[in-house]
Amino acid sequence: MFTGLIQDLGVVTKVQMGSDSAVIRIKAPKISRELKKGDSVSVNGVCLTALDITKKSFSADVMVQTLKMTSLSSIEVGTAVNLELAALISTRLGGHIVQGHVDGVGVVKLHQAGEKWTQFDVEVPSHLLKYIQNQGSISIDGVSLTVGRVDDTTSTVTLWLIPETLAKTNLGNKNMGDKVNIEVDVLAKYVERLLAHRSEKADE
Repeated sequence: MFTGLIQDLGVVTKVQMGSDSAVIRIKAPKISRELKKGDSVSVNGVCLTALDITKKSFSADVMVQTLKMTSLSSIEVGTAVNLELAALISTRLGGHIVQGHVDGVGVVKLHQAGEKWTQFDVEVPSHLLKYIQNQGSISIDGVSLTVGRVDDTTSTVTLWLIPETLAKTNLGNKNMGDKVNIEVDVLAKYVERLLAHRSEKADE
C-alpha cells in the first residue's frame, strides 16, 4: 500500500524490452539505500518489485499485463518517474490509500500555469468516471491529488496543482498528449461491488 506522497523523482537509465515483458533500471539515490530485494516500490503509480539494487539505482521487471494496462509500455531512457516506497504502519497517511494497481491510462489535455496554481486537465477512460467525484481522491502517475472538477461529457478531470507538487513530481514536466497512469479511489470500487451483491441478493 502507498499514500500517493512522492518520495523521490527518479530517472530511467536503461530499458530492455522483450516480446512480452521489460526490465527497467532507475537512478534514485534518495530511496535506493532504503530498498531491499523484493521490496515493493511505486513507479509512476505502478507497484513493482525492486531487484538488483545498488546505492544509487535499482531495476524492476515489468510483466506483460502491466505493459498492457499502464504507460510504462512507452517509457524511455531519460524519463523522470515518480517514486514511493511502500507505506509503513507508522507512516502518516497524508494522501489517500493507493494500491499501485493502475485502472487505466489517461491523456493530458491541458497544463496551464496560473498565479499560484496550475490547471491540469486529464481525459480519463469513460468507464472510470463513475468512480471519480468532485473533491474526491485520485492518483495520477502515483501522485495523490484532490479532484477539482469532473466533466462527464468530455471524460475530463480537472486538477489544481500547487508549486510543491510541480517541483517534487514529474507532473510539472507533462505536456498535452502525454499519457499518465490513473488509479481511482479503491473505496469507490468496494462500495460498487457491495451494492451489486446486495442487489443480486434482493432479486433472488
